[in-house]
Amino acid sequence: MPADFVARVTTKQARVGILGLGYVGIPLALRIVETGLPVLGFDIDAGRVEELNAGRSPIKHISNASIAGMRAGGFEATTDFSRAGECDALIICVPTPLNKYREPDLSFIVATMDQIAPSLRAGQLLSLESTTWPGTTDEVLAPYVEKAGLTPGQDFFLVYSPEREDPGNPNFDTRTIPKVVGGMTPGCLTAGLALYGHFIDKVVSVSSTRAAEMVKLLENIHRAVNIGLVNELKLVTDRMGMDIFEIVDAAATKPFGFTAFYPGPGIGGHCIPIDPFYLTWKAREYGLHTRFIELAGEINAGMPDYVVSRLVSALNARGKSLSGARVLALGIAYKRDVDDMRESPSVFVMERLRDWGADVSYSDSNVPVFPKMREHHFDLGSVDLTPEVVAGFDAVVLLTDHSDFDYDMIRDNAQLLIDTRGKFRGQSAENLARA
Repeated sequence: MPADFVARVTTKQARVGILGLGYVGIPLALRIVETGLPVLGFDIDAGRVEELNAGRSPIKHISNASIAGMRAGGFEATTDFSRAGECDALIICVPTPLNKYREPDLSFIVATMDQIAPSLRAGQLLSLESTTWPGTTDEVLAPYVEKAGLTPGQDFFLVYSPEREDPGNPNFDTRTIPKVVGGMTPGCLTAGLALYGHFIDKVVSVSSTRAAEMVKLLENIHRAVNIGLVNELKLVTDRMGMDIFEIVDAAATKPFGFTAFYPGPGIGGHCIPIDPFYLTWKAREYGLHTRFIELAGEINAGMPDYVVSRLVSALNARGKSLSGARVLALGIAYKRDVDDMRESPSVFVMERLRDWGADVSYSDSNVPVFPKMREHHFDLGSVDLTPEVVAGFDAVVLLTDHSDFDYDMIRDNAQLLIDTRGKFRGQSAENLARA
């Protein structure tokens, strides 16, 4: 029964294990340690583990001082997954990407479960936070628990609680973002609410793990579809000679029934480009075709090509070809003022430019060196911006509107400036084009 587990959390005797020390796992560890619970962090990256144990932060918006304080407060990182038995609660925060066929890839979850399965014991709670299709907790994780001779809801507690992180947003942090929790049984839910209620201000319970899994998909499908809509409207308004940013800003003054979404060069991050396709894949199992979701995905995936086509047109108007042109990409992280490169549309634009024969460079102080990525490869470092450097490129493409760019200097010195973020809305100049 959950009473013993709840008591260990309440009296701060419970040790929490976090499996996956990335953009989700590290902020979660910071918050849990703040509340007095010790944390053992697990990661397969030995360099990441060494960095954290030395008190250094691998994430731009989290300071070294925060990591050092977490270490002093009871955090340890390890690559030894056999130590999972030392933990009363285990929280999985590993990637769930798509494979090359745009189908769910649960290999990181499965690999994690394979590593911790021998260490599962009575009295533990296991929570999955990675985004996935409805049914994953029951159909993928539960068999591991049962194979260990444990029964969810009786001597083991199995829950799903989708991660909610918005890096770079100063208005919310791990503590203040409400947390959804679904349990495999009522006893599992009781234990899950006790754990998350210890370090999250507001915890929202739902009827099952499947419901909680669907909540996460709905949140990001909602964003993907609305971004797809405004990206499509951008194509229409561009053709009609109107400014989509002006139109969205005006519509946003309506105090009810409208939420402003803005267009861009595509969609990025670990959620919006990926999560909707977890549902489209699962829906096919039920004989359903999610046309609306897939259409939004097609529109958003096509935006990098639209950006390149606008650049080609603008160069042609100046008697230049994209092939051989020197092009500077401004901002390659997926959103403003973060260092997160996952699924960044900037990278897709850079790849298309390279495919067209352009000589591509980038500037992004958040990403000093282009990182190693599973599918994208550039041997580049960030270019420091000066008037002379900007003027030396045939075109400058604003892809991510970081706050540290000197936009006036860029506008005044670029031979050709392509604005995909509406940063120069309302401005007109011979060298300025929009995409």
